[in-house]
Amino acid sequence: MSNRVINILVPIISIIIGLIAGAVVMFISGYDPIKGYSALWNGIFGDMWTIGNSIRTITPYILAGLAVAFAFRTGLFNIGVEGQLLVGWLAAVWVGYAFELPRIIHLPLAILAAAAAGAFWAFLVGYLKARFSVHEVIGSIMLNYTALHITNALISNISDGGYKTPTILESASLRNDWLRSITDNSSMHLGIIISLIMVVVMWFILQKTTFGYELKSVGFNQNAAKYAGMNVKKNVILAMTISGVFAGLAGAMEGLGTFENASMKGGFSGIGFDGIAVALLGANTPLGVLFGASLFGSLKFGAIEMQSIARIPSEIVSIIIALIIFFVACGYIIRVVIEKFVKTKEGK
Repeated sequence: MSNRVINILVPIISIIIGLIAGAVVMFISGYDPIKGYSALWNGIFGDMWTIGNSIRTITPYILAGLAVAFAFRTGLFNIGVEGQLLVGWLAAVWVGYAFELPRIIHLPLAILAAAAAGAFWAFLVGYLKARFSVHEVIGSIMLNYTALHITNALISNISDGGYKTPTILESASLRNDWLRSITDNSSMHLGIIISLIMVVVMWFILQKTTFGYELKSVGFNQNAAKYAGMNVKKNVILAMTISGVFAGLAGAMEGLGTFENASMKGGFSGIGFDGIAVALLGANTPLGVLFGASLFGSLKFGAIEMQSIARIPSEIVSIIIALIIFFVACGYIIRVVIEKFVKTKEGK
């Protein structure tokens, strides 16, 4: 059995084991696992409306996962995706309602504003690490809280003491009548197309460009990269900045597509932190992140049906997701078991 096949089998087996463990948790808690998983399935694939809303839920998770995965692939841990998402969200919404422009200009401009805001917030983390050797985890956590309180203050100021911004103009909205019509008026929007394009962009940067090769080299071994003549500090800053672009775009998906405004928040949205789990599920590869986000977002949205139909608390779904992530993290053990099984079979 080839290594590529084993790499594919490990997350699949991890997911199956996680679902089985989730069924055991439901049974012990006094709930019917069959009824629970049936409700979960119907909540994701029951009709076109649920499919459309599942895709809408998946969309920001793809970009958040890409942000974390890109940083991981370049030797960095961007735990600041949440803050970068928040500033990108507000920047996109501000451009979306403050300017009256043709749609062909307005929508791309709002998306670019989100990307630029996220990139700038991540740039600060990269600069602190490269210039002052501040660990990116510490810098990004600090800037997460800074972003939360700054965006809340700006929203309060913009809305004259209110709790949310004005609604964006239709020319800046990601919502699309055709997508809504084919999904029974769901909240699915054009953001899914942007997310899929970004999956290809990340793959292209890392696999097909010398720039991406440099970033990965710095991530693998900074000393070797420096000895080879690469500018390590510059690459650290660039890697974190590009990661922030993905995070800022995730914010744009929420601001321009799902909510069409930005509101004050008592805490974090959670999407940025969930992006860490998505990247882990996807083994930090662009295609893997796509599948990881699909699983994560589907479970999140399907949990609503589990609550309403099967009367199973959303916490149970969180436990199932946690178990899946746990078994993915224990992928080394599963890999060893598979390899031993294959060797035993070949020996016979």
